[in-house]
Amino acid sequence: MLTRLQILDIIAGHAREVLPGLEDYQFKGSDSLTELGANSVDRAEIAMLAQESLSLSIPRVEMVGPSNIGELADFFLIRLQNT
Repeated sequence: MLTRLQILDIIAGHAREVLPGLEDYQFKGSDSLTELGANSVDRAEIAMLAQESLSLSIPRVEMVGPSNIGELADFFLIRLQNT
């Protein structure tokens, strides 16, 4: 089972792929993708890529709750624990 930190690393890795200029950025759980420059399409792509990496399939409508990458990691962690 993956840890929260491992899931954060996966999300951060995909954020680096999608968003320019974050190659050396040290992500924190409190980071908001919006504040890091992600628009709604970018955020959806990062979430989708992270889901694929985690072998999860979550309807987009359920993804509206998390407001930062830490909450997103927690959301994914709960989903992984329930599979």
